[in-house]
Amino acid sequence: MLRSLTSKRSLQSFLHHHHHHHRHLVGPTLFNPRPLSSSPGPPSSESELRKYIGYTLLLLGCSAATYYSFPFPENAIHKKAQLFRYAPLPEDLHTVSNWSGTHEVQTRTFLQPESIEELERIVKDANDKKQKIRPVGSGLSPNGIGLTRSGMVNLALMDKVLSVDKEKKRVTVQAGIRVQQLVDAIKEYGITLQNFASIREQQIGGIVQVGAHGTGARLPPIDEQVISMKLVTPAKGTIEISKEKDPELFYLARCGLGGLGVVAEVTLQCVDRQELVEHTFLSNLKDIKKNHKKFLSENKHVKYLHIPYTDAVVVVTCNPISSSRGPPNHKPKYTTEEALQHVQDLYRESLKKYRVADSGSPNEPEIDELSFTELRDKLLAMDPLNKEHVIKVNKAEAEFWRKSEGYRVGWSDEILGFDCGGHQWVSETCFPAGTLSKPSMKDLEYIEEVMQLIEKESVPAPAPIEQRWTACSKSRMSPAYSSEDDDIFSWVGIIMYLPTMDARQRRQITEEFLHYRHMTQAQLWDHYSAFEHWAKIEVPKDKEELAALQARLKKKFPVDAYNQARKVLDPNHILSNNIIEKLFPSSEAV
Repeated sequence: MLRSLTSKRSLQSFLHHHHHHHRHLVGPTLFNPRPLSSSPGPPSSESELRKYIGYTLLLLGCSAATYYSFPFPENAIHKKAQLFRYAPLPEDLHTVSNWSGTHEVQTRTFLQPESIEELERIVKDANDKKQKIRPVGSGLSPNGIGLTRSGMVNLALMDKVLSVDKEKKRVTVQAGIRVQQLVDAIKEYGITLQNFASIREQQIGGIVQVGAHGTGARLPPIDEQVISMKLVTPAKGTIEISKEKDPELFYLARCGLGGLGVVAEVTLQCVDRQELVEHTFLSNLKDIKKNHKKFLSENKHVKYLHIPYTDAVVVVTCNPISSSRGPPNHKPKYTTEEALQHVQDLYRESLKKYRVADSGSPNEPEIDELSFTELRDKLLAMDPLNKEHVIKVNKAEAEFWRKSEGYRVGWSDEILGFDCGGHQWVSETCFPAGTLSKPSMKDLEYIEEVMQLIEKESVPAPAPIEQRWTACSKSRMSPAYSSEDDDIFSWVGIIMYLPTMDARQRRQITEEFLHYRHMTQAQLWDHYSAFEHWAKIEVPKDKEELAALQARLKKKFPVDAYNQARKVLDPNHILSNNIIEKLFPSSEAV
């Protein structure tokens, strides 16, 4: 690969060097042998003609040598048509990207051990060689917090349930097991996880380490379900920590961002498996304010979906089925088809307006076969940064939710999920919202300010702005950390979808989103003591902005204690990547 790129650069240098002396045609191997001189006409001598013919033959030879020296694999024959544009990737080069498609790296070191013994050997060998092996899970973090081109270790093959204590409702698992795998495996014991994030594909080690959360003002983030962990560390080998065994390190490492050790095994406190009733209805901010305290205190799970440029707020509550009343006997007013009708009509209208031709692909689904989130992606793809177009899509979404009001019954691991849509940029902040008995109402004030900012600055902000709540966490690196048991926290996520694979358009959306995020940061974060979710924080490129972020993090989190633990457990920083190093620079680096 390197040789082919070097050859390519040499050829380009050759062409550039002779550009001032020769005119060449569009084809890469056809040259006009007439020199660019002040006196037009035929070459002055036969020797000059031979010289230029020689240059042409030399280029032909270089082209052929490059082509045959670096053959393409059989599955890439179509790339042979353009000689110098493509070069084959080495077979040992792994391309790893996050789910949102916003971060991608290529690495030659991507290790997947099948046992803790193999993992221990990998970590020890990497530490001896000072070779980075950043722990990476399912790659779902929007900011790619687990990625680095220097090398990664992934525990997808360490996905076993090791033990289940039915009486204590505890389960010990290998950290590579996915959430859905785990809940499926422990169903037969009548237990499940206390809470869930929007999706189920995270590895347990990853979802714990970044401080992920579900919703419910009485329920803490998911790291609080961890009662003990086994870490494989570069300097101290394998250590087991818990509330009883090295509690100081336990509460620091439980939400440790993969920087203190590779989480190999986790013991989780589970709860009884329950059927829940989900109630979805449309409200508005005025009515929400009247009922907010009641919604938080009386519902086990509650979230709001705010729709910019409308007064619509979708309220989703989930509660155990009443033992006395049973599930609600409620027939929805509208069918799914009727709920989608308004969105489908807007899509057909937009196809005509933007003159989007039917692709004619046999694999392209009919409009009637598209889900709501698929329709929204296709609508936004037509004009994602046109505010008026986005407003139409948001209003159609509000109408969809109005016609989707009703009840749904299912097990908690089925009900507590959310279709987030396609590729997207997201920034989610966490901030204190008072206590359950006395909410501060700062959470609704925050939303009001976000909505005002969107309208004032004409941000093409799509829906929804999702708002959730959790109880506090005792993990010191959690954004929801508090020493006060009654404290509650609100989590608010702003988004912009990336509904197209066109690189130019994705870049424009990215720039607009970063501006949107920057405005919320400047206006709201300090005032509300808001801090971004670890899996969604983006490292600033500007040095002054980075320094300001580092100082801000240091006020909220025990950065010195975290760095000291890194120094003891991972002195060579083999588990770190650019995000960790930038956010938590060591005193030596500073």
